[in-house]
Amino acid sequence: MDHDSCRGRRRFLIDMARLAGGAGIASVLVMRPATATPAAMAEAIRQTVGATPPKPGRVKLEIPPLVENGNTVPITVSVDSPMTQQDHVTAIHVFNEKNPQPYVISVDLGPQNGRAMLSTRIKLADSQKVMAIARMSDGSLWSDSADVIVTMAACVEDVPG
Repeated sequence: MDHDSCRGRRRFLIDMARLAGGAGIASVLVMRPATATPAAMAEAIRQTVGATPPKPGRVKLEIPPLVENGNTVPITVSVDSPMTQQDHVTAIHVFNEKNPQPYVISVDLGPQNGRAMLSTRIKLADSQKVMAIARMSDGSLWSDSADVIVTMAACVEDVPG
């Protein structure tokens, strides 16, 4: 969700709360951003890669440990692999534990890619753990994770009154 749609959604909810409160229809309106949980992330991982837990190693997740603005957080995932026909990465998956959707991105790879690497920017709704998992051609799963502190979460800014 981009910056303008977050602002528009908040503006709408605030206006509706004022209207309802002014008419005496609603006494309390609690506004909370939608968030997932570590359990939701674990379930998304299980649905994506199966019940076998990934082993730590071979995957390097690069993400700043402290970000000022959660709207655009750079990440790079690289996997130690020769990327040959016999030994290569078939997929890289990225998950987070507190965004509304714990499944961030998936990239399918093969030996023709030459390097097993993914670079992009993601939104983070709050301080949380991010995890990258790589599936190898032999079916093994490898992972890395990082805790990220977000000082200003995505879609959370002052709304003019």
